[in-house]
Amino acid sequence: MLSHPSHPGNIGSVARAMKTMGLSQLVLVRPKRFPDPQAEALSSNARDVLDAARVVDTLEEALASTVMAVATISHGYELTPEVMTARSAARQVIDAAGQADVALVFGTEANGLSVEEVGRCTLAAHIPSNPEYTSLNLAAAVQIFCYELRLAALEDPLPVLDAGEPATLDDIEQLHRHLEQAMVTTGFFDPANPKRLLPRLRRLVARARLEKEEVRILRGLLRTMARTDPTKP
Repeated sequence: MLSHPSHPGNIGSVARAMKTMGLSQLVLVRPKRFPDPQAEALSSNARDVLDAARVVDTLEEALASTVMAVATISHGYELTPEVMTARSAARQVIDAAGQADVALVFGTEANGLSVEEVGRCTLAAHIPSNPEYTSLNLAAAVQIFCYELRLAALEDPLPVLDAGEPATLDDIEQLHRHLEQAMVTTGFFDPANPKRLLPRLRRLVARARLEKEEVRILRGLLRTMARTDPTKP
């Protein structure tokens, strides 16, 4: 998944990198130029990946049906989700992919992902490159992550015992909106002075890897609390 890619040639190169590792589902969030002849030229024999690419307006729309999203980062972000290497993240992605859609999210060529985009993801991953020179072309970064995914997929899968249906990121976003509304209503959260409460809650919820039923339980609890008069014992 590429968020706001600016150069069509990179889109084509990413399609080629994906196909060499057996991946085919490319999602583009508001690309600057697409379709484009440069993308087609650099895709080589991966035109089928380009032709099937889905273009959306927002990252929220792109992630709605996924159960896990990995924000790919090259530098530190304050209050990020759990951070790990590309190899460690690949194992978790492959395990989750057996249940529903998952996503690797890459940011713009110049600045990477925004703080808000990283916050919408389940975890963050980086390529452990030379700390004195971390610059890496977008397509090269995608190739490395896709390679790690392929290695993880070729390993023996881990057994999943008594796992419920995982919550989608759309379910999680609805939970966050419900949490914020409840905190405002009870006076626990002041929107005029938010500090770091909401990002910390996002990180907490992301670590929990909630199932759909667990989200329903939490939202049911929030609805019950909203009906209870806090002034009465």
